[in-house]
Amino acid sequence: MRVVVLMGGKSQEREISLRSGEAVLNALKELGYEAIALDIDGELCTKLLELRPDKVFIALHGTYGEDGRIQGFLDILGIPYVGSGVLGSAVAMDKDLTKKILTFHGIPVPRWVTVRSGESINWNTFPAVVKPADQGSSVGLFLVKERHELEKAVDEVLSISEKVLIEEYIKGRDVTVGILKNEALPPIEVRSRKGLYDYESKYTKGMSEYIFIEEEELAKKLQDLALAVHRYLELKDISRIDFRVSEDGKPYVLEANTIPGMTELSLFPMACRKKGIDFKEMIHMLLS
Repeated sequence: MRVVVLMGGKSQEREISLRSGEAVLNALKELGYEAIALDIDGELCTKLLELRPDKVFIALHGTYGEDGRIQGFLDILGIPYVGSGVLGSAVAMDKDLTKKILTFHGIPVPRWVTVRSGESINWNTFPAVVKPADQGSSVGLFLVKERHELEKAVDEVLSISEKVLIEEYIKGRDVTVGILKNEALPPIEVRSRKGLYDYESKYTKGMSEYIFIEEEELAKKLQDLALAVHRYLELKDISRIDFRVSEDGKPYVLEANTIPGMTELSLFPMACRKKGIDFKEMIHMLLS
C-alpha cells in the first residue's frame, strides 16, 4: 500500500508539522507501507497524480492543512485520506464557529466575543484569554489581566489572523481527550510550569507535566462530551478535544483539533499508549 504523508505546509505550525510527519513516516515504513513524504508546493498536484497513492496521511497543522483546503483538493483529485473532510475540518478550525455550534447543542463553552480589524473591543471581564480564531498549537495565545494588555494582545493577534477570539478565563485545569475511530481515549490533565499552556509549554521538554484523570465520574463526563463534540462537528477518524475544567468540576470545551500533533511530546499518542495502543498500531488503525 502506497501512502503519501503530507507535512510541512505554509502555516505558523510548519515546524511542528514536520516533526509530526517524520514520526508518522517512520512508523509507516516500519509497518511495511511504501511511505513517501511530500511538502505543499506548486507541484503538489503533479506529484500526487504521478505517485497515485492509495491513501494520504495528512500531518499538516493549521492553515492549508487543518482547515479543509487540502481535504477539498484531495477530494477533487479522488485521493482518499485519513481524517475529517472539508466541512468538519473547516468548522473545527474556526473556534468562533465551533463555539456557536456547540452552544446550539447545549455543550458548555467559555463566554466569548470576536474582534476583526477596525472593530471596537467590547470586553471588560478580566483575566481573559486572547487568541486567533483560526490557529492551533497555541500560536498567538495571551492571558491578559487589564484593558491595555487586552488591546495590545488583540493588535498582535490581528497580525497573524483576521479574527481574534477574546474568551472568559476559567480558573481550573487544562484537560484534553482524544478520539480514535469513534472511541474516547483516557483524559489527560496538562500542568504547564508557566501556568499557561502556550506554544513553548507544548513543545519544550520539561515545560509541562501530564497526568491522567483518575476521577472516574469526571473522566466519563469528559469522554462523553468529547464524543459529542466529535459528532456535532462531523469529524472523522481522529480528533482531540481540549477542555478547561473549573474549580467546581465543570468542563468547558475550548476547541477541537482535527489533526492532533504526533511528536514525541504530543498528547494524542500519549493517550493511545495509556489505552494500550502503541504509535505504530495507532497509525495502522487510522489507515484501515
